[in-house]
Formats: sequence, structure tokens, C-alpha cells
Amino acid sequence: MTTLHPKVIDLTLDRVHRLLSALDHPERRIPPVIHIAGTNGKGSTLAMIRAGLEAAGQAVHAYTSPHLARFHERIRLAGTLISEPALAALLDECVTANGSDPVTFFEITTCAAFLAFARTPADWTLLEVGLGGRLDATNVIDTPRLTIITPVSLDHQQYLGDTVAQIAGEKAGIIKRMVPCVVGPQTEEGLAVIEARAARLGAPLLVFGQHWHIGEERGRMIYQDDTGLLEMPLPNLPGPHQVQNAGAAIAALRHLGFDGAACEAAVTRAVWPARMQRLRQGPLVDAAPQAELWLDGGHNPAGGQALAATLARMPQRPTHLICGMLNTKDIGGYLRPLAAHAASLTAVSIPGEKNTLPADVTEAAALAAGIKASRADGVLDAVRRIATADPQARILICGSLYLAGQVLRENG
Repeated sequence: MTTLHPKVIDLTLDRVHRLLSALDHPERRIPPVIHIAGTNGKGSTLAMIRAGLEAAGQAVHAYTSPHLARFHERIRLAGTLISEPALAALLDECVTANGSDPVTFFEITTCAAFLAFARTPADWTLLEVGLGGRLDATNVIDTPRLTIITPVSLDHQQYLGDTVAQIAGEKAGIIKRMVPCVVGPQTEEGLAVIEARAARLGAPLLVFGQHWHIGEERGRMIYQDDTGLLEMPLPNLPGPHQVQNAGAAIAALRHLGFDGAACEAAVTRAVWPARMQRLRQGPLVDAAPQAELWLDGGHNPAGGQALAATLARMPQRPTHLICGMLNTKDIGGYLRPLAAHAASLTAVSIPGEKNTLPADVTEAAALAAGIKASRADGVLDAVRRIATADPQARILICGSLYLAGQVLRENG
């Protein structure tokens, strides 16, 4: 598959449309689609919606990216991860149909997911945008049942634009004529772009702060829209930013006609690895038995801010970061919000990742952000060093979903 990849990434839907046509358009035969775009919170919001739908007895397909430990995580068929034989057969079928024409890895795997969804009965299909929205390979569904845009901020500027307004324009590309769109918290300029596109297409909007509200009161979550008020537990996914993601999920479920029980299940039963995930077993935990080990895959300035807000709410304990990032990310913007909460940072390179930021560059960026920093040969080495100096530390491995995936694979 990788030999078919274009030499330059050019965002276009032409290759996807061509391959889907060769496959007899499976995207036209999949269950009703909920399409989710945004810079941060897409995956968590999707996980909450899936938990709510499944609690209501619905069978749900889901397509997410990137994977963490195994590629199979990307394709969930009626609630179950796709099997190895089924995945291999679908990819073979797509490669055969594509022939020698250029196609990206993400495009061909998206087409394989549509084939799987078309052939397996379910009630709903949840699609997470891979990059942007307007020209993303998932954006070939003419009439989804609902679209969702989670908070938009700066990320992937080399593909999507240098301003929030430009990036919001790409994300808003998933909005379809007359199809309702749930909109999470946005900057003023981002929301203006989203509203303008929705107006052109006659797409009804359900906007945070206008049509629905979410907040925390006395350790409970309060959601309110035109149909009434819901009081629920705080999300089981850690971090105050998950309250906003829960609000978008609830707004979607309420719009689709699901009751309070489904909404509460969305909040309390969602599972989404590497989003402030506590590690409780494996070699890393064995190397620091008295420490708290956490894992988070956030990798842009908004992710750094969300992580800092999460740490601010946790019980006081020295927090030591182990950080590895890609060289395409704004490391300074990511680290600055964390400086007030980090006792130290140990920089690592991401093994096997050609776009990793070298550990010495990450170390220098941490020092520039005001964080005491050093570097280590790998995550296990870093954990051992931190645990030796501070056995009861809170250790947070962060900076990249690619690093998080490696940790989950190696830590079992």
C-alpha cells in the first residue's frame, strides 16, 4: 500500500471518489452517519456518543484515527474491533480495485472501512475526520444524519492554514446542505466561519452557549437545552475539557431523540485510551511501583492547555513529564501551559518515528519554557530515573499519540 502513496501529500477527494467508484460506492450503503471534525476532542466526543448509543441498544460502527497499539482500533464493526482476516481481505480488495493508481494510506484504509460498514448491519456509523474536513477522505457522505464540530484551534497549519478562521473553514467543510450540525465551544472568528457556511447551506446549527449549555456545579455536570435540564455525574474521562466534549455528545444524542439514560451512559461509560489514562500494570508500572503513571496523547497548544487544566484539578503531587513529540508540532505552545505544573521534564525521541523531534530539541524547548529538563534514552529509562529520585512522583508520559501508542504496545 505504501508504494502507491503520492510523493507529496495533496489534500483532494479525487482519489477517494475514484476508488469508491471502483468498489461500487460502499459509502452509499452504510448506516446513518454522524460525522465529527475539530482540532481537539473529536475522539472523546465520538467515544461518548458510541457509549450512549450502545447503552440504548443500538449497534454502532466507528472509524477513528490514528490507532495507538494496533491498526484494528480504527475500524469497529457493530461494536467489535475488526478481525485480522477481515481486515486483510478488505485491504486486498481495495488494493486490487485501485490498481497502480496513486492513493494515500489513509484514503485506501478509509475505503476499506466503508466496505466493512456496508457489509455489516448496524444502526449508526460514527466517522472521525482524519485531517481537516473539507478534503478529508471521510468527507464523501452526501447526507449524513448529523455533523459535529468540536473546538477548533491551531494545528496542522502546513495543510489547513495559519489562522483559526482558515482552519475552521476546513473543518466546516463537513457541513452539508440542510443537515444539522452540533458546534462545540469556538473562538469568535472560528464560529463566524462555521455560521457563515451553515447559513449558505441552510444547515441548522446547535451551538454551545446559544442552543445548549454545559457546566459543572458542586461536583456534578449540568446540561441544558430547549428541551430541559439534565443533571449527571462528571465524565469518567478525566479533565475539565471533557465536560465540553460531553456537552457536544449529549447535544447530539438529544437531537437524535435519545433519552437521559443514554446521555448518562455517554458520560459514565466512554472509553478512550491515552487521554489522561492511568497506567496500572506492565513493565513501566513495575519500574515505579509507588508512583502514579499517566499517559496522554495531546500534542498541540490546546492539548497542552487542557492537560494543564487537568493537572490543576488533581491532588497536589510533584508531576514529572516524560515528553516526546513530532517535529511538525508547536512544542513551545504545547509546553508553556504545562510549565506551572511540572517539577521536571525528561525528553525522549519516539523510536521508529522518522518525524520525531530529537530529545535534545525537546529538552531545549522545555528549558526555554521554564521547566527543569533532561533527556533519556527511552520511556523506561526515564521512568526509572524519576522513580529513583522521587519514588512517589506523579509521572506523566505525554506529547504525542505515536509515543502513547508505543507505550501501550510495550506496556501490555
